[in-house]
Amino acid sequence: MRATTRDLLALAGAVVRSPFTTVGPDARVPEARIVGGPLRITPGQLAAYARICGFRHDPSGLLPATYPHVLGFPAAMRLMSRRDFPLPLPGLVHTWITITRHAPLTSDDRPEITVYAETLAPHRRGTEVTMVTEARLAGRLVWESRSGYLARHAPPDGAGAPDGPRPAPPPLPERAEWRLPSDLGRRYAAVSGDRNPIHLHPLAARVFGFPGTVAHGMWTLARCLAEVDEDGELAHVRAEFKAPVLLPRTVAYASDGQGGFQLRSGDRLHLTGTVSTP
Repeated sequence: MRATTRDLLALAGAVVRSPFTTVGPDARVPEARIVGGPLRITPGQLAAYARICGFRHDPSGLLPATYPHVLGFPAAMRLMSRRDFPLPLPGLVHTWITITRHAPLTSDDRPEITVYAETLAPHRRGTEVTMVTEARLAGRLVWESRSGYLARHAPPDGAGAPDGPRPAPPPLPERAEWRLPSDLGRRYAAVSGDRNPIHLHPLAARVFGFPGTVAHGMWTLARCLAEVDEDGELAHVRAEFKAPVLLPRTVAYASDGQGGFQLRSGDRLHLTGTVSTP
């Protein structure tokens, strides 16, 4: 599902409108669903994605657990660029994701992708929308994800999490250390299509309140899953993006060996999650 010229114009319009977009008490998500496909998976793009994320690439094997999210990303951008989408698109922060595999999906398959917004909810730092991506083969649901995206602003009094942020979980044993280069955001954007300005240039990131360029949350998740999903057999993934990873940065991958994992730099927790197999 590729971005079209019309999509790019809609995205440009969303960028222009963003300074004037406010979230009112009656805000609602659009009811529209965007459906595309059957989609042909491009071998070169898949190989580039696997390479930058650290997955073992098998040209005819199972797709990485995160790859259908990439297939659906242009449709998600199309939906979030609509005039009736209640949150400003530039600067949205990915806060959490769940992924469920219902059946195998390979690079030879031609999935149909559906994307829609499910809910809008107050958050202690603003407003969060839940976006859903589904992949089907011959009408059968084979993969789905739900993602939270946060628009940061001052919430109304009493809105959001009443007890504030939850305490950080104890650190897990470190298994690997990765040095993330300053251009990682641009390189991942080239294979994923996610060109949110906070990932591309430090000056653009500062406009949205970040001190420097931020790594994509989906890259950090994919890189962690590449350590535990060598055979592409994960059935369920749940991850929370706790703090942005500023680039360049050295990070540590940690795991309890029983499905729990984390990404840290020093004492700072960036990502925590769990995985399970059938």
